Amino acid sequence: MTDLDSIVPPSQLQLIKQRTRALGFAMACEDSVGALLRTLAASKRGGRLLELGTGTGAGTAWLIDGMDMASKLTTVDISAEYQQVAREVFSGDGRLEILTLDATEFLGKQPAGSFDLVFADAMPGKFVHLDEALALVKRGGFYVVDDLLPQENWPSEHAPKVDQLIAKLAALTEFRSVGLTRASGVMILTRII
Repeated sequence: MTDLDSIVPPSQLQLIKQRTRALGFAMACEDSVGALLRTLAASKRGGRLLELGTGTGAGTAWLIDGMDMASKLTTVDISAEYQQVAREVFSGDGRLEILTLDATEFLGKQPAGSFDLVFADAMPGKFVHLDEALALVKRGGFYVVDDLLPQENWPSEHAPKVDQLIAKLAALTEFRSVGLTRASGVMILTRII
């Protein structure tokens, strides 16, 4: 059995993937990471979730598929073109707020401890403004980051940044963490303080 054999994808995912390919967007959330996000989202009944980096909405689809009807997801991206796919696919879902703006601007305006799950899939909240993103996680909440294993499209100076990020996250005393070699490399942190 492989990782993906038992995964039933969200109903919207096939359409999102078709539109993603048509746009030439190559940074969509992988299915095995998505399945993990869906599982974590399902543990936060009535929760507030945040996705930094909507892209075309692949990760969004997985998060929404795990959420109950009382949960809310805010997803932020700077690209209106890519985000348009998610806007169209999820139009009418009142649990979803799609914001087109720089995540850096968004992070600076949020109160500490305001989200049950933060999925950082963009530079802001991961490689820049990390402390601001981590501050948003409630006690018992999750911070999730992916793309931690070497990728063919990485510029030469990127690998040391990833190593520094992993070391910083692993050393945080207010969180407990685990790194997984699943898909592109994932790290999950849970706030304990």
